[in-house]
Amino acid sequence: MLRIGICDDVYDARIILKSSLERIIDDKNTSFYEFSSGEGIVSWFKSHIGELDLLFLDMEMKDLNGMETAKKLKQMDNGIQIVFLTGHADYVFDGYSVGALGYIIKPAKTEQLKDVINRAKSAIYMEMDKAYICHSGETYYRIPIKKILYFCSEKRQVSCITTDKSYKFYGKLDDVASELGDKFIRIHKRYLVKSSAIEKIDSNEVSIYGNINLPISRSCRQDVLLAMTKAELEG
Repeated sequence: MLRIGICDDVYDARIILKSSLERIIDDKNTSFYEFSSGEGIVSWFKSHIGELDLLFLDMEMKDLNGMETAKKLKQMDNGIQIVFLTGHADYVFDGYSVGALGYIIKPAKTEQLKDVINRAKSAIYMEMDKAYICHSGETYYRIPIKKILYFCSEKRQVSCITTDKSYKFYGKLDDVASELGDKFIRIHKRYLVKSSAIEKIDSNEVSIYGNINLPISRSCRQDVLLAMTKAELEG
């Protein structure tokens, strides 16, 4: 499943590109998001980090142009794959300064789009070991592991707390722990913490990055101390 954004201030250009992509991508679960300005996608993205995999971004938009937009998006989520759209070859090499996946000269040719989609999928698969993938309803999140501090469970709902926001989804903390491996440690039946985020352990509390204190179970204490030491050595 791909989540694709199209940002172009020309309505017809967005419609034509979306139609071309729908013919190429043989997956009915692909989601498309359309934006008519750089300001619009930046504003939306602040509340939807991790909800786009690939963005086709027009370089020659008014006000906030494509390059400025890309820089702002990359600051929030460096994992997003960006393909620049341009009507002028002169702009092509500018895109690589923000780690663009590629560029396409308008109008987009079918072979170019196929190549971009294939490379985007490869890049996303390579990033999967650096991100935790979860979903809430029909919304999928790609959460960079380096930003995750801890997970907390409440009944059937799990919250993922990162350095800049939190995500909620239905699941079991045991399953999350199994998926993420030994870089995360159970400190309590309700809490799973990234070992390298632990700063201090008291008698009944764990302090982690960001002045956050969480309860620790007596039965987990020894394992947490070992995980904390290992994270420090690997550090």
